[in-house]
Amino acid sequence: MLASDSTVVLRIPVRNPTRSHFNTFSFDSGGTTTRSRPSFFLCPSLSFNSIKMQLLRPTGCYSNRCLKVHAQIGGQDFFNAAVRDKRVPRHLVIMVNGITGSASDWRYAAEQLVKRLPDKVIVHRSECNSSRLTFDGVDTMGERLAEEVLSVVRRWPEVQKISFVAHSLGGLVARYAIGRLYDNSSKLERVGTSRNCFSEETTEYSKQCLKQIYEAKIAGLEPMNFITFATPHLGSRGNNQLPLLGGLPFLERRASQTAHLVAGRSGKHLFLMDSDGGKPPLLLRMVDDSDDLKFMSALHAFKRRVAYANANYDQMVGWRTSSIRRQHELPKSNLIVSDAKYPHIVYVEGENTKEFYNKASSNVGGQTVDLEEKMIRGLTQVPWERVDVSFETSKQRYVAHSTIQVKTYWLNSDGADVVYHMIDNFHL
Repeated sequence: MLASDSTVVLRIPVRNPTRSHFNTFSFDSGGTTTRSRPSFFLCPSLSFNSIKMQLLRPTGCYSNRCLKVHAQIGGQDFFNAAVRDKRVPRHLVIMVNGITGSASDWRYAAEQLVKRLPDKVIVHRSECNSSRLTFDGVDTMGERLAEEVLSVVRRWPEVQKISFVAHSLGGLVARYAIGRLYDNSSKLERVGTSRNCFSEETTEYSKQCLKQIYEAKIAGLEPMNFITFATPHLGSRGNNQLPLLGGLPFLERRASQTAHLVAGRSGKHLFLMDSDGGKPPLLLRMVDDSDDLKFMSALHAFKRRVAYANANYDQMVGWRTSSIRRQHELPKSNLIVSDAKYPHIVYVEGENTKEFYNKASSNVGGQTVDLEEKMIRGLTQVPWERVDVSFETSKQRYVAHSTIQVKTYWLNSDGADVVYHMIDNFHL
């Protein structure tokens, strides 16, 4: 039986939200339809009556309250239904999947976020870049994600803050998208006391008592957390940046030359082999601002930036590239300590605000190291928290790349403490 304050939630993902148009309806227990926001988006493949019957058949209707069907365009929104009836959470969390992934990859983490912060967050698992769409390139995927985020923000006008949580390639896509969504708008703010500022003759505030301040926003919201899990921030080109190749120079060279055959434009971007119109590789451009894409300003706008990285057994993304470090900056084994609460969190490095520009580049020659150094210097213009993870003692260590985000619980459950660490340190 449904409790009087229960809300039934039905989620219907749609592959490409930016090219779909739907109407919004709700219905009460009597079957009367009304237009409202946000109930369910009527999909062409589903009739209104079929959705209604699917809802009522297994549950029945035992209260006078309105039963709500909540199907989202391009992804799924997670929120506590009981709390939402009283007050809409103000913090929107966007979760982004990695290469060949989908919204389901973040199911466990999304559920835990809502469970632990029921009155604080709405979690949206993005679906605009799934499966083979992840081969389209970081820029194309970033544009799609930006459009999807804007559609979600329009759907939840009550939200005031925004955070991003991304896995693998999704971290690069999210970095591109926030560059597109960044807005440094200005507003007038009153300064001084009302006694000094108020003019009895004009009944207006003096212009001297108003100042123009600039406020950085992402999609019109206050940016809070930007968190990546096993993201190749420095690309996959270079020694052991793609550990699957075993660090063999011959295989790494061949991978750079053939990545586009396996992963399309995304492969070119990851291996820094793109040169659109003679421009530098996209990942190198993404460590600076351009006229219309404010990549670094957007990153700087967030209250915190966190990079979770697998220190070992991740065959897809190397430790250096996922933690944005040089080889000699990686923690030594004798410095790694364990935490009883988070057994797979082996090293935590807080925000480091010192400048990195004066650090000498690695002595290893070649263009790859030069590009990597430029990306490190660019990305570390803003402070990052680094959280190093090791599944060395876990039976799931050979799938560490998926375990770090608990992609599938029965196969990657040992990563649950990493998810809890992320939630426990989440800035609200």
